[in-house]
Amino acid sequence: MQLFIEQLINGCALGALYALFGLGFGIVFSTLGILNAAHGSYASWAAIAALAAVEQLKLPFLPALVVGVVGGGLLAVVVDQIAFQPLRKRGSGMLGALITSIAFWIILDNLAGTATGQQSLSFPRGSYPGTMFHLGDIPIPAMQLITVAVMLVVTFGLHILIRRSRFGAAMRAVGWNQTAASLGGVNPRYVVIVTAFIAGATSGLAGVLGGITTHNVSFLLGEGLLLKGFAAVVVGGYDDVRGTAVAGVGLGVLEVMSAQYLSSGLRDGITYALLLTFLLVRPRGLFGSLGFSRA
Repeated sequence: MQLFIEQLINGCALGALYALFGLGFGIVFSTLGILNAAHGSYASWAAIAALAAVEQLKLPFLPALVVGVVGGGLLAVVVDQIAFQPLRKRGSGMLGALITSIAFWIILDNLAGTATGQQSLSFPRGSYPGTMFHLGDIPIPAMQLITVAVMLVVTFGLHILIRRSRFGAAMRAVGWNQTAASLGGVNPRYVVIVTAFIAGATSGLAGVLGGITTHNVSFLLGEGLLLKGFAAVVVGGYDDVRGTAVAGVGLGVLEVMSAQYLSSGLRDGITYALLLTFLLVRPRGLFGSLGFSRA
């Protein structure tokens, strides 16, 4: 029983990373209509920036985390304005944006590989909270609790922003139809830039926390988050952040439990079998609706 609870906690912490990353990925798709393959690179570069802030600037945990989050957001804005804004002006479809995002994914990953020397780096001990809490005899690292808590706060904040604020209404309007939103007094360019920053910052947050908890800061960090984050968005429903959060945590628990009780070789296969099932049976996901999609 103790092993089961330990693995359940590990699965929730891992799933919280998937959920955090999926939140930004889903916002980009629902608002900007882009399946952005380069989104994982924002997480990798955010972790690299935070690590550099710790090692080179000697910043403590929270300021370094802010550096990574802001770096991920700014990188997302730069990529959006260079890669996707010209396509939006020409009215290019989703395929053109997807191909462009793949090109930027390759470019950014190669640059990240160069920056890390093609190695897997890690945050030095003492640069992040290393306290161990105990639930009975079960040890729980502080970073796991922080990751889950951050995911819950970000999910709640994004839900309030999207569903209860004027800017959220503007996001939904742009996601539905940019021309109609513009006629209604919304500045689509402003909404796009802020949305790209929020999505990149959320991805960066997942990247920094993931780099710390997995002791892996490399160009491969974002690649793993990209695949699982996409699955969380599809299973949960891309137009509702609550669904993405629930699905992300569920995928993390399923992955850890599969590796523990079935086979480590099946952990990815089970995840993608679930993804395929939802694409066929319920493509809108658990919480998805028809009300927040692009026209």
